[in-house]
Amino acid sequence: MGKDSTFYKDKARNQKLLLRSLIDQLPQPATDFIYSKEVTTQTSTLISYSYDLLTFFTFMQDNNPSCRNIEIKDFNFDILKRIEPEDVIEYQRYLELNVDKDHPHENSKKAIARKMSPLRGMFHYHFLHKHIDEDPMQFVPLPKLKKDKNIVRMNNYEVRAILDAIEHGNEQMSDRQKKYCEKTKKRDLAILTLMLGTGIRVSECNGLDIEDVDLKVNSFNIVRKGGGQDVLYFGEDVHEVLADYINTERALMNPREGHEKALFFSLQGKRMSVDAIEKLVKKYARMVVPNKKITPHKLRSTFGTALYRETGDIRLVADVLGHNNINTTIDYYAAIEDEHKRQAAGAVDYRRND
Repeated sequence: MGKDSTFYKDKARNQKLLLRSLIDQLPQPATDFIYSKEVTTQTSTLISYSYDLLTFFTFMQDNNPSCRNIEIKDFNFDILKRIEPEDVIEYQRYLELNVDKDHPHENSKKAIARKMSPLRGMFHYHFLHKHIDEDPMQFVPLPKLKKDKNIVRMNNYEVRAILDAIEHGNEQMSDRQKKYCEKTKKRDLAILTLMLGTGIRVSECNGLDIEDVDLKVNSFNIVRKGGGQDVLYFGEDVHEVLADYINTERALMNPREGHEKALFFSLQGKRMSVDAIEKLVKKYARMVVPNKKITPHKLRSTFGTALYRETGDIRLVADVLGHNNINTTIDYYAAIEDEHKRQAAGAVDYRRND
């Protein structure tokens, strides 16, 4: 149940195995940095760090003449000392845009800043420990990020429209699509209603087991992003669709071995994956909200903004959404404040008679 379930134990084990395989490919300066972060950092984050550092060393191997004939595992501290700020700036330009047909990519400023973060951390770590004489990263400017107050979310009409599209179909659907959606209608409605009614993350939804849900008190256990366990409560709308799905579509499912406890199944009898839930949300959103890029995280934004609008309690929103840092939740406050400012634009009319 919760983080003690087979699903989360297997997930944790697989992540550790993946991290070890990535570490085996990295040179000592990178592995020393990764090991220094193990106690304070989630395994999933260390995996991302390892991928980003591998990308940097591969770039240096392919593009820097002084590193061209050196295996990545052999990038020692002497080589690290020879890396100049200009080399890192060139790598940053590579991250921004690469048109090479073998590895084409394009990254936003936010993505570049994230990918540069472990590189900055590695150089700073070894500079502090006197393994290198200078930190080239202090001379490399990071992309300037603009704070965006415009949280993409759905209004009440759009929420009703997307739920109606699941329940009753949509004129954009072909007959074949309608027949396919009919097979999973109760499941799809339960997933979107649960996410819109509680603000849970897609990974939290993916990890739910049937025994995590208590329909008597309208609550369920989830494992948060950082690995902690939490209990959330839901209203009658969520209760109704969950009970309907559990007692009908799910009850008739013949699950695959190892997937028996999952709350949400694919048609193949497997636990619904994160990718499958994301595709499900995007499929219905494109039908009714084509002018907005709606993802599972935008369902979370929709709930967070609506909850703050109803309660005015930013700390309650932070607690329900599982934000460790309330500054993350402030974005919802900022979005509401921006709406208030727009309302003020036409509120004063000096020509109007009193």
